[in-house]
Amino acid sequence: MTKRKRYSAELKAKVALEAIREELTAAELAKNYKLHPALISGWKRTVVENMASAFGSASSAAPQISEKKVEKLHARIGQLVVEREILADASSLILGTGGRKR
Repeated sequence: MTKRKRYSAELKAKVALEAIREELTAAELAKNYKLHPALISGWKRTVVENMASAFGSASSAAPQISEKKVEKLHARIGQLVVEREILADASSLILGTGGRKR
């Protein structure tokens, strides 16, 4: 039993773009790239259907973070700052720098 051949996204995009340009027929492209014409038609259809997402707004690409998560992160930052200051003071006492910070 043979395994299915997987094609890279770059190859799919290249072939689909050539199919959209219609400089060669699907059969000619299939012959040139040693692919089945149905594959090329499917890739072309997928590109055309998803083309609008390439021009989507930038805000949709940014991950959405809830206010609760932001508050939690701010609290954690505050905690870490306090811990750092405590450790800095403790290290100056242990190392005997006379209370001076580096």
